[in-house]
Amino acid sequence: MGSIAFLEWCIEHLNYWTITMLMAIESSFIPVPSEIVIPPAAYEAAATGHLNPILIVFFGTLGSIIGSLVNYKLALWLGRPLIYRFANSKIGHVFLLSQEKMEHAEGYFNNHGGLSVFLGRLVPAVRHLISIPAGLSRMKLSHFLLYTTLGAGLWNSILTGMGYYLQSIVPKDQLLSTVTHYSHEVGLGFVTIAVLAILYFVFIGAKKKKKQNTAK
Repeated sequence: MGSIAFLEWCIEHLNYWTITMLMAIESSFIPVPSEIVIPPAAYEAAATGHLNPILIVFFGTLGSIIGSLVNYKLALWLGRPLIYRFANSKIGHVFLLSQEKMEHAEGYFNNHGGLSVFLGRLVPAVRHLISIPAGLSRMKLSHFLLYTTLGAGLWNSILTGMGYYLQSIVPKDQLLSTVTHYSHEVGLGFVTIAVLAILYFVFIGAKKKKKQNTAK
């Protein structure tokens, strides 16, 4: 069985084991969108009751943590030169990697600090790569796991809610396109809120510092 056929088989036979495995793959450098895993599982849960939505979130998040740890450890062990060399190689291109995508993920991490691991789980273009700059920067493992768990848990909860709710109003063959549309909007909404929050705290910090300097 080829890799594509294997993935298709897993998607057609979603259970807690295949959900965990597919989400681990999704969170590594192999591009498997979470939208084709979690929402269909939740859709099935609403339609048949064979799966539990809470367990879908749990095992989906567990898979996300496993895949993210793979990226984190590889980046930690291999270092920036080898990671970028792999991204620019033919094999890297097969996995849809490139120097531009790596630079984008690393820039996102540098701009948002440790919080980027949490925010990155909510951004489609960054989600599966944000663990790499975290490893390259030697981010503390406990902080990395905390932010990854919170971000992945929130994202998987959103996707589960979408799939479960849409079961009653959207035909199954329209589920993926509907979820993809709304998931991108949700991701952009979270990024906007995060940027506004960061700007607010920067403003408050600058104002407080100015007040302290004036008082001296």
